[in-house]
Amino acid sequence: MKITVIGAGAVGATTADNLVRRNIAEEIILLDIKEGVAEGKAQDMMQTSALLGFDSQIKGVTNDYLQTAGSSVAVITSGIPRKPGMTREELIGTNAGIVKTVVENLLKYSPDIIILVVSNPMDTMTYLALKSSGLPKNRIIGMGGALDSARFKYQLSEKLNASANDLNAIVIGGHGDTTMIPLIKHATWNSIPVSSFLTEEEQDDIVKKTMIGGATLTSLIGTSAWYAPGAAAAAMVESIVRDQNRLFTASVYLEGELGEEDITIGVPVIINKNGWDRIIPIALSSEEQQAFKKSAEAVRTMNQVLKDNQII
Repeated sequence: MKITVIGAGAVGATTADNLVRRNIAEEIILLDIKEGVAEGKAQDMMQTSALLGFDSQIKGVTNDYLQTAGSSVAVITSGIPRKPGMTREELIGTNAGIVKTVVENLLKYSPDIIILVVSNPMDTMTYLALKSSGLPKNRIIGMGGALDSARFKYQLSEKLNASANDLNAIVIGGHGDTTMIPLIKHATWNSIPVSSFLTEEEQDDIVKKTMIGGATLTSLIGTSAWYAPGAAAAAMVESIVRDQNRLFTASVYLEGELGEEDITIGVPVIINKNGWDRIIPIALSSEEQQAFKKSAEAVRTMNQVLKDNQII
């Protein structure tokens, strides 16, 4: 089993580090365009194997896609990160060209690959990967919802003084500060609705903090986050490789589900050896349905940039 991570920046390297610690593949390829960066980080990780007890091999390469041949899964993290004050829409021009080239190169050597997209703006880059690759829809997955849901659980755990592991809570919609929809009314603490413990004001505060979770970190550290994104990507890859049938929110292609078509956006899905296997139906209130429709419209606006610039 071979897994490839494209991009050896903070998110890519953290993804690779999480994967190698999980011991889920014989070989992990870490690829970057900058000479020596992937090689150096891979060697640094390999020097932890005697300390952490993993047997996976991680190899760093500089822009040599031949080394990725036969990969079962690839994680695309490459692209410029979001800077303070930068919108996800502003990332499209640069990152679209990068993602499209990466997908083409991966498919040259691994035609049966499953691709997990992390690059921002994530929903639009996932849509681009699907449209430019010609792969079956189940083999292109956007990571954002898994990360947003983890951030949602964090905010709930802080307010409830509870273990995040005892919480069930998901975020649907676009992976953006104004487009994500934390489903607070569906969230539970070991099957008990969190609304039993929280006031309306507290629930509203959790939702707001979740929605600006990425922007908050960007303002604090001066760039996009990497620990939680890397962990989210690795968890999804593990569910694919080990056929775990875990339920994640992921950006996948809709063909009428939740009233939307021709769009990749975050919905609850089962992740297994097939990629994303099926969408899990969820009963939304009229308010949640309207929020999802508004989110989809915003994602489509970003997708239109790809079409206007003849990228797809």
